[in-house]
Amino acid sequence: MRYAIEVRGLVKSYGEVRALDGVDLGAAPGTVLGLLGPNGAGKTTAVRVLSTLALPDAGTARVLGLDVAADAAAVRERLSLTGQYAGLDAGLTGEQNLVLIARLLGASRAQAKARAHELIERFELAHAASRAVAGYSGGMRRRLDLAASIVRRPEVLVLDEPTTGLDPGSRTRLWEVVRELVAEGTTVLLTTQYLEEADQLADAIAVIDRGRVIASGTPSQLKQAVGGLVLRMRPTRPEALAQLAELAAWSVGAAPRVEDGEVAVPVAHPGEATAVMARVVQAGTDLTAFGLHEPTLDEVFLTLTGHRTDEKKEEVAA
Repeated sequence: MRYAIEVRGLVKSYGEVRALDGVDLGAAPGTVLGLLGPNGAGKTTAVRVLSTLALPDAGTARVLGLDVAADAAAVRERLSLTGQYAGLDAGLTGEQNLVLIARLLGASRAQAKARAHELIERFELAHAASRAVAGYSGGMRRRLDLAASIVRRPEVLVLDEPTTGLDPGSRTRLWEVVRELVAEGTTVLLTTQYLEEADQLADAIAVIDRGRVIASGTPSQLKQAVGGLVLRMRPTRPEALAQLAELAAWSVGAAPRVEDGEVAVPVAHPGEATAVMARVVQAGTDLTAFGLHEPTLDEVFLTLTGHRTDEKKEEVAA
């Protein structure tokens, strides 16, 4: 299979900290590869290596068949990076930022203005195009930052946690733009801590923790890897949570989780869920809600790593 992004045995250390410990990744052309993991897992280090900002200690990384170490200049001509923080000149207007980047990339003044106007319309920034970026909201800055990264229409786009801190509306709009780019043939590497984001956008996901890929596959495959289904039950009285969890565990022999006012118990098939519900009814425990669901990616991550993606770990300073 031909990959637009291919990583094999990638190792990168900072002092005694091994940020990447033999990472393997592959993204087919025109797809989104989601790199999922908590802070400090190694996602940003992988991004730095792939975007030629850091040299690997061992292993290989290729973008469109080009080695990121040996062919760095050629890689940079075909790849764009949107980092975790907007790389914009706050003193310039939105339009001026885009024109400046286009001019630096070799476009004529007329070509630069035309491309800037095209991107401003596409990213719904026409109302703020003549305003200084210093007055933009977080969502507007991120949209402009993404627009800046595709001034040259990259074949590969690397997005390092692009929606961190955005409101739901801005996040959804950014997702729409990413889908449009992929439909046009761009390959995207997306690092994220948001389970919903990976589920929404990624064709394939690599789960990374402590510098290693611990699981990979499509979102559906990763959910299936956890096995079975999840029965969720919310009791009418919060004080009944412990009793409800005990009934569930006794019925199926699996340890339930109690969180956010509900009990979640893994079941192998719908028949086990029926057995649990029968015990609950027999015990006279009233429920306000219950339902049978596929495991979420959050549950997949918890099962694989023993902790959630929002449990912060110390960032490795590059």
